[in-house]
Amino acid sequence: MADDGDYYAILGVSKDASEEDIKKAYRKLALKYHPDRNQGDKAAEEKFKRISEAYAVLIDPEKRKTYDSRGRAGVRDMGFEGFGNVEDIYTNFGDIFGDFFGGRYHTRETAAVPGADLRAGVTVSFTEAALGSKNELRFQKTSACPACGGTGAKPGTSPRTCPTCSGSGTVVRRNAQMGGFFSVSSVCPQCRGEGTIVTDPCQTCGGRGSVLRPVTITLNIPPGTSNGDVLRLRGQGEAGAHGGQPGDLYVTVHVRPHEHFERSGNDIIYEARVDFITAMLGGEIEVPTLKGKATLKLPAGTQSGQTLRLRSQGIKPLTGKQGDLLVTILITVPKTLTKRQEELLKEFGENR
Repeated sequence: MADDGDYYAILGVSKDASEEDIKKAYRKLALKYHPDRNQGDKAAEEKFKRISEAYAVLIDPEKRKTYDSRGRAGVRDMGFEGFGNVEDIYTNFGDIFGDFFGGRYHTRETAAVPGADLRAGVTVSFTEAALGSKNELRFQKTSACPACGGTGAKPGTSPRTCPTCSGSGTVVRRNAQMGGFFSVSSVCPQCRGEGTIVTDPCQTCGGRGSVLRPVTITLNIPPGTSNGDVLRLRGQGEAGAHGGQPGDLYVTVHVRPHEHFERSGNDIIYEARVDFITAMLGGEIEVPTLKGKATLKLPAGTQSGQTLRLRSQGIKPLTGKQGDLLVTILITVPKTLTKRQEELLKEFGENR
């Protein structure tokens, strides 16, 4: 195109060109630079916008007269700013030039709509969260109606083609301002873009095509799951529309406190009560673990509040290092003593 500024030069027509000459010129250039034929070509897209802007002005007698006398400034004063992007052309004037493409050239299909995400919660024991487990999760989500198969129509019947749009989901009208050259496409107001209408609705779903149904799935709790962790289950949310992907299910894990254990990262803390004789002389005690019991050796002179470590007896997550079992010693003192025990303790105290 010889000139990016003058509308006549952009279309390659003379200033005395007829309406038919302008249509023919635009038809030729639109075919050449249309985005559907030049996908990914930004230069062609810009040229398509410029020739569309030029056509919009020159095909309209009032705009053309103003442009001839005052140029682009005059057209802008009329409220016409051109097209910011190709979608502006599609939205305002329709894209497809039924006059010379023999129908709509740029077909807009109903956009796929992703399904909604869902949220649920599950409560597990301390051990289940630490070691990992499988749990049944029950929740409700919208699914295709089992009676009508998702059509919304009464069983034995089918939705019928929308009489307004003839099943296309859109209605098209000529744009008089554009000389009848462009066709304006919009969502059909009767079927709302579906292309079909239900005249005899399904009684189970009321014509919606979907119902709220209980769902049961097996939920895998990974080892090392913490209280409040959120697990994401892809594709377990609401179904999408028009081929859209289903949503996801987000499950918040609630962990019940343990009777004896506390958690610190991947370590487990346990308080063991030990009599003062064993603590003074040393010995062995039995302590619980996540998977059973273990023997812990106490050195002589173990102090109350001292923490001893059993390595690799803590939580082992899917990734990362396994924690330990940290045993805090709490020394217990007998409430009553025999006379002989008292004498021995007094003797011990005197000889310290």
